[in-house]
Amino acid sequence: LSSRAVESQSEGQCAPVDSLWRRYSEFELLRNYLSVTYPHIVVPPLPEKRADFVWHKLSADNMDPDFVERRRIGLENFLLRVASHPVLCQDKIFYAFLTQEGGWKEMVNETGFQLKADSRLKALNATFRVKNPDKRFTELKHYSDELQSVISHLLRVRARVADRLYGVYKVHGNYGRVFSEWSAIEKEMGDGLQSAGHHMDVYAASIDDILEEEEHYADQLKEYLFYAEALRAVCRKHELMQYDLEMAAQDLTSKKQQCEELATGTVRTFSLKGMTSKLFGQETPEQREAKIKVLEEQIQEGEEQLKSKNLEGRDFVKSAWADIERFKEQKNHDLKEALISYAVMQISMCKKGIQVWTNAKECFSKM
Repeated sequence: LSSRAVESQSEGQCAPVDSLWRRYSEFELLRNYLSVTYPHIVVPPLPEKRADFVWHKLSADNMDPDFVERRRIGLENFLLRVASHPVLCQDKIFYAFLTQEGGWKEMVNETGFQLKADSRLKALNATFRVKNPDKRFTELKHYSDELQSVISHLLRVRARVADRLYGVYKVHGNYGRVFSEWSAIEKEMGDGLQSAGHHMDVYAASIDDILEEEEHYADQLKEYLFYAEALRAVCRKHELMQYDLEMAAQDLTSKKQQCEELATGTVRTFSLKGMTSKLFGQETPEQREAKIKVLEEQIQEGEEQLKSKNLEGRDFVKSAWADIERFKEQKNHDLKEALISYAVMQISMCKKGIQVWTNAKECFSKM
């Protein structure tokens, strides 16, 4: 990593560049911390650790130099995403990650973020048991699933096309070989055939650079493939908060009913307490008063807790939706630019193919 301070610079002077090394696992730790600490934010994803959606001629080895370089670019993009986020960029741990060679991991662990992380089982339980889910988050969760599915299919199609395109280009090398062999037995036609063969050889060799450039566009699509999970993480957090709110409301209702039953001496529904009273006799007035007092304190505490959870939920929805809207604008802009650039590259590739055959035609015309 290379970073330079910008706030404390004197006019006309540049601060020295600080450089330090970071492993992929350290990026994972940073992102996990950001995801737990800012659950209402669509935290930028990391690039893939191992190559996926690759065409068969491309190495799937995670130590392949070309893949390592693309992953380095992806990690740099992750840092730029975080640094440009209005909230995440102000995080002290992120600043330490960029500027401190050692010690930043201790800072992360001291935050205790691991204890705040929600378990997958708890999140799954909330998904199935929440009674009043927010329609907006339900639709967003469905959209993230669909986005992931569409981009996955697009990447698979692109990989299949790359495989076939590679074959088509390389087959043109056979034209070059045949024209070169033919030129050896011809006098008047020899130069033209030799030149045409050279154009075919150059065309066949160009596919490697073309498909390497395509990989960069594929990586841009993969970023939003992984962004889909970041969207779902925000939705899961909201479901958990909504489930906790519903459980708190249900517990409060139950305590109020118990208090009312003790005060009036009536039991509305079948309960173990009612059966116990019939078998062993009613409680003394003093016992009932003591229980009512405890319940009233618990009810007061429960009402305050419910009010706090309601407020926390409203704040979460407001903050989360503001960040989701920011993400949508970013996504629309980025994917539009990536698709346009990819189309321009395809057009350029087709023009090169036309130019090769135009050059070959001129070579044949001069024979």
